[in-house]
Amino acid sequence: MIRKTKIIATIGPATSTKEMLRRIIQRGVNVCRINFSHMSHKKAKQVISSIKEINQELHKHTAILADLQGPKIRVGEIKNSLKLTRGKEVVFCTRKKRNTMYIDYSRFAKDVNIGEKILIDDGKMSLKVLSTNKKDTVKLKVVFGGVLTSNKGVNLPSTKITLPCITTKDRKDLEFILKQKIEWIGLSFVRTSNDIKSLKRLIKRNKSPHKIIAKIEKPQAIKDLDAIIQEADAVMVARGDLGVEVPTQKVPAYQKMIVEKCIMESKPVVIATQMLESMTDNPRATRAEVNDVANSVIDGADALMLSGETSIGKHPLKTVDTMRKIIRDVEKSKHSISKNESPRPTKNKERILSEAICANACSISEQTKAEAIIAVTYSGYNAIKTSSFRPNAFIYAFTHNHTILNTLSLVWGVRGFYYDGGATTDQTIEETIDYLKQNKLIKKNDFVVNLASMPAQEKGMTNVMKLSKVK
Repeated sequence: MIRKTKIIATIGPATSTKEMLRRIIQRGVNVCRINFSHMSHKKAKQVISSIKEINQELHKHTAILADLQGPKIRVGEIKNSLKLTRGKEVVFCTRKKRNTMYIDYSRFAKDVNIGEKILIDDGKMSLKVLSTNKKDTVKLKVVFGGVLTSNKGVNLPSTKITLPCITTKDRKDLEFILKQKIEWIGLSFVRTSNDIKSLKRLIKRNKSPHKIIAKIEKPQAIKDLDAIIQEADAVMVARGDLGVEVPTQKVPAYQKMIVEKCIMESKPVVIATQMLESMTDNPRATRAEVNDVANSVIDGADALMLSGETSIGKHPLKTVDTMRKIIRDVEKSKHSISKNESPRPTKNKERILSEAICANACSISEQTKAEAIIAVTYSGYNAIKTSSFRPNAFIYAFTHNHTILNTLSLVWGVRGFYYDGGATTDQTIEETIDYLKQNKLIKKNDFVVNLASMPAQEKGMTNVMKLSKVK
């Protein structure tokens, strides 16, 4: 059985060798994530090169996601661990001074206000602002203590921060990323749709084909969610920082809302963070984790992401196997994956014809119990649009563009094939059906729905739909 929900694996010390990359891709990884918070450009270049070689050797279309660090705030170096006890007062400073804690956010003292909450190390420690000189120094009181070590992350859930979404480090990383054959860029800590627009301008300036995944992990992003979804190419529910920035109990509802909105807008959506967290150290997942993965599949997510489990975990291969097995079993079950079977009005008037055809192709495929929807695509648009209806039929995308092939590896239910195109639409339809039949993906008497454009040589938008019975 072909799996429809895709798997993203974060690459790190546990998986960065070519042999390990090969093994996780063979086990079912569709997208490899490079986290630029932790990986150097030199190492990233080696990993990218290895993935490209593996794709050629195995005839795969594994995509690469470059994840920018974004405005992550951290405490400085601490020689010895520091125990923060409840009620204790501590001083944070944006300059390195004696008897103070250094914080790498230059506008920290200017942005925070008395009474605001400061969270450290994914919320394990909580402090409250007692005073600020609005220049460089802030006095805080420990509400929930713990042991503080170097470079721990800081979250300011109630503070309106003025850090740019794309930091100086991000710009240096982008300069490197935009020179590489990478399909997706993850933008961290998105607050408004303007953040996406800023990154788009940088990409456009470079004349690059890179697509943007907006990572939702700030309360401000929830408020501007509709505009962010419209502007981004895909969205990630980044539950780690989101669960720190907003009350934890709100995250499940936010996840379902984001997934639903993305599917309605035909935007791929990723669920990330702690999906199989216990497998970082243990060879088996907890029952709660299995249920979490299963429910994310049922919600209709395009892809599920592994983080520390595959980057630094002890059992990366077992983790990928576990996620693949859960996905397959859920997809085989009778539990419905989120669907949008009724055509939705399009906001893109230029694509109204192709969107109507994609919607009705899904409807016809359900009526006829078609085995496949075959999409000949030049931009990937018709495959993504068709996917958003979450049809029971498999979506097979044929394109001459290798970048598009890799990009579609993130998209639910889509499997891509290289095809340089027939001289006519009829020839294209015939050849794609024959190819799938030869590769035993469809068989005699199966119904298939073809999506194509006419005339074929113009490579225009989808304007043809044909229902066929395989001979």
